[in-house]
Amino acid sequence: MPSSPKPPIREDQVLPLTTTTTTISSTTTTHRKKLTLIPLIFLIYFEVAGGPYGEEPAVQAAGPLFAILGFLIFPFIWSVPEALITAELSTTFPGNGGFVIWAERAFGPFWGSLMGTWKFLSGVINIAAFPVLCVDYMDKIIPAFGSGWPRYLAISVSTLFLSFINYTGLTIVGYAAVLLAIVSLSPFILMSLIAIPKIHPHRWLSLGQKDVKKDWNLFFNTLFWNLNFWDNVSTLAGEVENPHKTFPVALFVAVIFTCLAYLFPLFAVIGSVSVDQTRWGSGFHAEAAEIIAGKWLKYWILVGAALSGIGLFEAQLSSSAYQVLGMADLGFLPKFFAVRSKRFNTPWVGILISTMITLAVSYMTFTDIISSANFLYSLGMLLEFASFIWLRRKLPALNRPYRVPMKLPGLVVMCLIPSVFLIFVMAIATKTVYLISGVMTLGGIGWYFLMKFCKSKKLFKFSVIEIEEGRQ
Repeated sequence: MPSSPKPPIREDQVLPLTTTTTTISSTTTTHRKKLTLIPLIFLIYFEVAGGPYGEEPAVQAAGPLFAILGFLIFPFIWSVPEALITAELSTTFPGNGGFVIWAERAFGPFWGSLMGTWKFLSGVINIAAFPVLCVDYMDKIIPAFGSGWPRYLAISVSTLFLSFINYTGLTIVGYAAVLLAIVSLSPFILMSLIAIPKIHPHRWLSLGQKDVKKDWNLFFNTLFWNLNFWDNVSTLAGEVENPHKTFPVALFVAVIFTCLAYLFPLFAVIGSVSVDQTRWGSGFHAEAAEIIAGKWLKYWILVGAALSGIGLFEAQLSSSAYQVLGMADLGFLPKFFAVRSKRFNTPWVGILISTMITLAVSYMTFTDIISSANFLYSLGMLLEFASFIWLRRKLPALNRPYRVPMKLPGLVVMCLIPSVFLIFVMAIATKTVYLISGVMTLGGIGWYFLMKFCKSKKLFKFSVIEIEEGRQ
């Protein structure tokens, strides 16, 4: 944030199409391709899901019935509220800072900076899960990837290669997401159709094997990890064509598409395959495909897993990189964090930072990765819900191109239900997750005061925000 005092925000002020005095910011670049509706839908899909890969541990943890109920009910108490909030706030504040802008406008620069820390770290930790998940699937073809240096080499090489693809441009990533979604989902569509004659509906009602203890920590973390991060796309708002109209439609379609992509394979495999519950770990869908149709479909799903991992990695790396750029535009980071590639117009500094942190945490297990990402994300979401409610109360007359059609009491209830779940997810976290999250939060607080010191001493150049004013 600039060192000079910021003028007070009026209710009738349109905020913030953030512009800066710098020539390297995201919002002053005029000749660049923007994301349109279809690529944005599939980028959102890959921000959140990328297919049913990774849903299997829900069955292992709590049994078939609870897994099905989880993926049926959880979208209504979590995904829909988060998508609605993202649609309203992204169209009201269409800048690459996304949720950082929302927290800053609601509670001030300290909370905006802390929101940026929580969401950025949860995002880059989450990115690390995708190469790990891909290798978990691929070790069923190449057993050497199961452990040791071949596993870490495969994860590291794939991370660096995919980061380079991201460097080549957001538009390329958007259209690639469309192709990747079609190819990675096609084997599941085929598997579900082949499974129909073999389905025994009573299996859907099973509470699981009596000798298998329910692991609610794994169950809820699996649901949460598979159905969160809807708001990550807000950091790309400055790169979207006509965001006021495009964002709500894209989010609505993506929510429906994502939920169906999880449910159909889950119903098909549970109903048609009878195996020991403990076998339902990450990658079990590939084994189920072999049981249902043969090895050819198993290999197709394994290839689809790799392609899905690429889509997930690219979408979330884009969000993290553009968040860094957006925070530099807002003055939370020095100007050089907003530098774009002259050739591809991508925020290469943000991509580099995100990739380095991703590599650093990639040695963790898949479960530890998603648990740590979920904890930090939960902290950010509690602040996001509070920002949403407070902005409605603080600035009720603010021009909102898309407005969640509810009054303040209804919005409080809408946010309260998922907030209770967030607190529960945090309460059941392991000591390792508490330690990692605590250290990173303290680091984020320290970072805010370090940047404040740098501004006061003029050690780096920071962007100066100009607020565009307007009326409804």
